[in-house]
Amino acid sequence: GAGADNDLYINQAIVFIEDAIQYRSINHRVDSKSLWLYRWYYSRTCQWILSLTITVILALAFVEEPSSLTVTSDVRYRLPAWNPPCGLTESVELLCFLVFMVDVSVKSYLIGWKEFWKNKWLMAYILTLFVSLADWIVSLSFFCKESVRIRRILRPFFLLQNSSMMKKTLKSINSTLPEMASVLLLLAVHLALFTMFAMLLFARTKDNQQDKEWVVYFRNLPDSLTSLLVLLTTANNPDVMIPAYSKNRAYSIFFILFTVLGNLFLMNLLTAIIYNQFRGYLLKSVQSSLFRRRLGIRAAFEVLSSLKETPASAQQSCVSVGALLQVLQKAEMDSRCKQAIMRSLKMCSCDQLSAAQFQKLFEELDKDAIKQHPPSPEYQSHFMQKMQFAFGHPCFGYLGNVVALANIISICVVLVMDADKQPSERDDFFLGAINCFFILYYLLEMLLKILAMGLKRYLSYPSNRFDGLLTIILLILEVATFAVYGFPHPGWRPEFMGLLSLWDMVRLVNMLIVFRFLRIIPNMKFMALVVTTLLDLVKNLRAFAGILVVVFYAFAITGIMLFKGAVVPLGNTRGSKAEFPGSCAHISLKKKKKVLSWYSAHFQAEVVYCLLYVLSVHLICRWAKIYFVAWWLISSVIWVNLFVALLLENFIHKWDRRCQRESLSGIEYQRTVELMFRDVLEEPTEEELMEKLHQHPHLQLCR
Repeated sequence: GAGADNDLYINQAIVFIEDAIQYRSINHRVDSKSLWLYRWYYSRTCQWILSLTITVILALAFVEEPSSLTVTSDVRYRLPAWNPPCGLTESVELLCFLVFMVDVSVKSYLIGWKEFWKNKWLMAYILTLFVSLADWIVSLSFFCKESVRIRRILRPFFLLQNSSMMKKTLKSINSTLPEMASVLLLLAVHLALFTMFAMLLFARTKDNQQDKEWVVYFRNLPDSLTSLLVLLTTANNPDVMIPAYSKNRAYSIFFILFTVLGNLFLMNLLTAIIYNQFRGYLLKSVQSSLFRRRLGIRAAFEVLSSLKETPASAQQSCVSVGALLQVLQKAEMDSRCKQAIMRSLKMCSCDQLSAAQFQKLFEELDKDAIKQHPPSPEYQSHFMQKMQFAFGHPCFGYLGNVVALANIISICVVLVMDADKQPSERDDFFLGAINCFFILYYLLEMLLKILAMGLKRYLSYPSNRFDGLLTIILLILEVATFAVYGFPHPGWRPEFMGLLSLWDMVRLVNMLIVFRFLRIIPNMKFMALVVTTLLDLVKNLRAFAGILVVVFYAFAITGIMLFKGAVVPLGNTRGSKAEFPGSCAHISLKKKKKVLSWYSAHFQAEVVYCLLYVLSVHLICRWAKIYFVAWWLISSVIWVNLFVALLLENFIHKWDRRCQRESLSGIEYQRTVELMFRDVLEEPTEEELMEKLHQHPHLQLCR
């Protein structure tokens, strides 16, 4: 009946608007049952369960064999890691696979069979699940004793496919690779030419004493190439040139030319190309996101215009205000945007909305999020008004910054005076007394600000929340110190009591005071600009962080599989020596300790690299070099430059807009990646939107 059709159109409009808000594709089933399933799938509960499942399956690597989850990372002192019994982690893994199978099944059903074959990510998702399940069965058949688990390397894919922004970012990176390859090829030519020059320049001579450069760094082609590649990262600078420089100062010209051309020119040229190209590709990605949003809004308009209550005599399609209000009440969207759209509807005198008016209403989604601060309290007393003016004035905040600086200076003076003293010779009276004075001032300052601004307005500023939280923590620590050790007095060195010694508690208080000094950042405009840029990157560029986690995880798992067991310590070696392979017996004790310290800070692959470099076991070392060179290229050369490019883009955007914001310093603006490019994006035309809507595989429009 007409009522059922109207309900279907309303539900379709709700889903299309939610798709537009989240930049999702609208190419999915639109019947009543599918719409219910679609909204259930994208509900907070389901997405939270899916995110938790991805986190759990990634975290399994910390407890699976070989596990590194111990209190200390030093192999000489750590106890054997807990190895779960066979079947425990596999059971958790199976539950995760079941969730993923439900996930891929729902996704495949919702988009339909035709769209499924066009979606490469979904097919890769199914293939990854199939390979992972096959590998899981193999693990159980070998009673968890197999050395290689392919499914562990595939786990990051589950994180990657669950984020549309990560997929767009990866697509942008893939499109940028040809331009990167040209500079990397130039870098390889630069490295190869200087390697040949080095082998000719530092060739072996008759005098063995003068051949230290040849023996250590340029003995053959692989060693020469490795030495210069490491020099390109500046990791062995200036060690690589010291033997030659000791022989003749003129040899330094070779290393200076190599470093200047490689680091200052080619590496920075790579950064410039990545910035230019990647910004263009990211801009295209954001442009497609804008098109998805406009398409979702237009699809909602089209289905609402099909309602039976729409006047048939209208010359053009229109939507009633009542129908839109009904959709807004049920749609999941930001309360600020919803209220703004409803206010605009109330101000509108017409009962029907055209397509242009409908789109204009939802432009509220594209605007900056503005956070208005609550008003200050209004006091009737003349004395309280003067108090409010005095303690609400910016000068009172500047005074607090000066006091915080004085506190930092006093702590530095005491630390310098007590730097060389033994704990038994140290007198904590002065430091305890000044800490007590300054903490009381911070407490008084916080209370006076709350009096002047009101609690709600005070808490609406992040700097005040940061300031107040640290003040309360400092006060609790100071009260705890007095309760356990008494009040400060000359020669104040009581015995250890409670969980922390007096010196530990004083150090903790001082560290928090130093951390509290960051309150000056909002008062320094340029520093605040830099900090807000970094915070925006942390908040909005989660896709980049996600891809970085994927890369780190994949390389870590690969490294564990390739280099597992290269250094085998004999359990807890306190008071004894860790066992090295027989071929390493001639390594000096100093080098062994250095290798073990590397092992404690890194996974076994880096220890192998260090050992092989010391021993010059070239055949195995070359394979290790391939692994680490690939890691250096992806993480340092490509990824760091991508991050620098995005950092520059965000900073330049904020720098260009800072003059517009100076007059509105009392208002906080929150920006997203899409809003960074909002000024240069092109609006899609009505013809483009309607053409795309008519290509929808499941939606049949009336016109």
